[in-house]
Amino acid sequence: MDFQAFDVSYVSKLRAGDAYTEQHFINYFTELITLKLRSRLRAPELIEDVKQETFTRTLSLIRSDGGLRNAERLGPLVNSICNNVLMEQYRSSGRVGPLEDEVAERLVETKPDALSMVMSHDTRDLVRRVLGDLKQRDQNLLRAVFLEERDKEEVCREMGVEREYLRVLLHRAKGSFRELYSKRLEAGKP
Repeated sequence: MDFQAFDVSYVSKLRAGDAYTEQHFINYFTELITLKLRSRLRAPELIEDVKQETFTRTLSLIRSDGGLRNAERLGPLVNSICNNVLMEQYRSSGRVGPLEDEVAERLVETKPDALSMVMSHDTRDLVRRVLGDLKQRDQNLLRAVFLEERDKEEVCREMGVEREYLRVLLHRAKGSFRELYSKRLEAGKP
């Protein structure tokens, strides 16, 4: 599945009721929501109900006066609304009630859901590609400090810089990373 970055133009078309954009929105998020709901609901009609309610609420919110302020947050918004609708479904089905502590502990899902796994995998790949496009020194610095979580004193010794200058280098490296990451998201090319 290819993840899409959403922009103001896309959200504006949804707000205006553009049929093509609305169909794309529904097709795109149907697959993601279905992945999420399959592990949580057994009955296909319940899955369909939650999907339809999620789309209805999301489109209503987008078309409301306050609407969606940050177009790039459309994906998390849909996910959040879906979670709320799912919880309401559980409550109305009588599935959510007080449980004994040991029973509740056994029922807690420790693995991430399918949607989270797919999204985190895609994000991880994008971060790796962006890191690979940075200057070698910036790559090494960001990997050492953030991915490998190495001691900053050790990184200073390795790079031959003082601790105060390391902060400057980190600031610049993060800025370069942020700029390139944003460009990739805006271009819609992970």
